[in-house]
Amino acid sequence: MNNSQNRWAWLHRLGSPQTFYALSGRLLPWLAGAAAVALGVGLVWGLAFAPPDYQQGNSFRIIYIHVPAAMLAQSCYVMLALAGAVGLVWKIKVADIALQCAAPIGAWMTALALVTGAIWGKPTWGSWWVWDARLTSMLILLFLYFGLIALGQAISNRDSAAKACAVLAIVGVINIPIIKYSVQWWNTLHQGATFSLTEKPAMPAEMWLPLLFTVFGFYCFFGAVLLLRMRLELLKREARSRWAVAQVQRCLGAEASR
Repeated sequence: MNNSQNRWAWLHRLGSPQTFYALSGRLLPWLAGAAAVALGVGLVWGLAFAPPDYQQGNSFRIIYIHVPAAMLAQSCYVMLALAGAVGLVWKIKVADIALQCAAPIGAWMTALALVTGAIWGKPTWGSWWVWDARLTSMLILLFLYFGLIALGQAISNRDSAAKACAVLAIVGVINIPIIKYSVQWWNTLHQGATFSLTEKPAMPAEMWLPLLFTVFGFYCFFGAVLLLRMRLELLKREARSRWAVAQVQRCLGAEASR
């Protein structure tokens, strides 16, 4: 029993509100800076300087927003399921905060992926929307995000809300492999993966390199926004603790000295 507790002691230390707040404060500037640089380089390179596609022409440039948004939407939900599992098993409050704060970001990324996909689909397929397996499963993902947000707000007891949201996140994660492999499992209009980490890219380097920058930038942006939201939520929930009061006083003092 003691060995098991010692094995996961690092997780409980990281899950301490005070420790997490301090660590996130150090990571935040780096994530925000990396997001600004990567998104700036990737979007300018991809939207202005990458060569047009030999089949789709300039309409393919939507991938520099659509693909990162779709990837992040799915990754975010997997993170929610992991946070839910950590919260249920180890009773770590920061895991619930991560779940609650990440869900709206994931919903926005899913909506962005659907909207940009519709913009891409009109010139490519001749329609804004088709009930394709990939599109339908992405729409279900958006509803799952909405369900998590609504469930978290509908239950007044924080512990009960955390458990309910964790269960929904874990159950709903089954939709992620459906999204990923829908193109292989069913006959769909949606094309396969634009690029894979295990295969040589089909696109020339001047087309996939800016995409790599935007994907990295989107993930850094997600990390920065998530940490900001979590830090604010931590201060709200720990408002009566000494460390939270000290942090607020320090921030107010810094603002007053400017």
